[in-house]
Amino acid sequence: MKASAGLFLLLLAACAEKPEKPTPLLTLAPVTFAKLPGWDGDDQSQALPALLRSCGRLEKQPADKPVGPDGLAGKVSDWLPLCQAAKSLPAGDGGAARRFFEGEFQPFLVADRKEPDGLFTGYYEPELEGARAPDAAHPVPLYRRPEDLVTVDLGDFRADWKGESIAGRVVENKLKPYFTYQEIDEGALKGRNLELVWVADPIEAFFLHIQGSGVIRFADGSTMQVGYAAKNGQPYLAIGKTLLDQGELQKGQATTQSIKAWLRDHPDRAASIMYMNRSYIFYREIQGDGPIGAQGVALTAGRSLAVDTKLMPLGAPIWLDTTWPADTPEANQPLQRLLVSQDTGGAIRGAVRGDIFFGAGDKALDYAGRMKQPGRYYLLLPRAVEVKAVAEN
Repeated sequence: MKASAGLFLLLLAACAEKPEKPTPLLTLAPVTFAKLPGWDGDDQSQALPALLRSCGRLEKQPADKPVGPDGLAGKVSDWLPLCQAAKSLPAGDGGAARRFFEGEFQPFLVADRKEPDGLFTGYYEPELEGARAPDAAHPVPLYRRPEDLVTVDLGDFRADWKGESIAGRVVENKLKPYFTYQEIDEGALKGRNLELVWVADPIEAFFLHIQGSGVIRFADGSTMQVGYAAKNGQPYLAIGKTLLDQGELQKGQATTQSIKAWLRDHPDRAASIMYMNRSYIFYREIQGDGPIGAQGVALTAGRSLAVDTKLMPLGAPIWLDTTWPADTPEANQPLQRLLVSQDTGGAIRGAVRGDIFFGAGDKALDYAGRMKQPGRYYLLLPRAVEVKAVAEN
């Protein structure tokens, strides 16, 4: 869709009102592999499939393309030799993988204004009961991306707005906010043939919007994998915090499981609480491996991490140092392993903020729904990269 003059002027006016960006928060401090907590206890070969998927994405890009915000992780050309070396490693050989990472990468402690402690949560791929046509048991549609949804990269207008975007629809030559979750749920898109599939449970559909992808299971045993296509541009609000603020849940109790239970126990209030989150995700059918993360590659259970892509690069190995969540067999034990940054999310904001992909199904939900742990992480960059965001030791 071509933007009109009215839309262009509106964008300029909206952008002009944006406050000045604060000084970048991310700082990096070089460390040795010997300083990575638990490094010798991990099987780094388990992270290689994720890294190779990211390498496959990088290898399709121009060699001089910057990697990460402002080229934090160098250029594609810095990654190509180590990607090639990774392909020759024997599968499942933890010792060979460890030697590879130690030889090719330099670890950096990531900090927010030199504060290295942050928050780590989890996400998963839900499985929902669905139907290819609506019926009494499957009344909730999942929508494809609407043709009138306009997404604008503000970095195209000014360099210091890079990474910022807005979305909406053009009404009388002006960009207006797109329909909210409530408006869409109440029928704003009905009759436009945008329905991709129908599901049974509005609460499960709501949590699918939070996760961004999932598997739909049909009565005949077949499945459809659905993934992120676009979002409506409206702000995301974590309803767990809302329930805490209203005294409906106690501090430390806001897990996915407890939030779902509260919504089911309060059918008269469930919709109004869910509608406080105005963000809505549009879907597409995923063919082949999935789910697909923000980097455009299939995620690996337990080895893919969502990060804030305004501050951190995609496709980079990250050493995680946190603990397992409460009410799991490993509760509060160290969770120290190598992951690859391959995704992002609306709630993932900050220099030290990560979301672990735990996989699909009920077991993944058990971990992801409870994961809300403090911790640190270390960014691994090719030794050829000249790092600029380095903190003073």
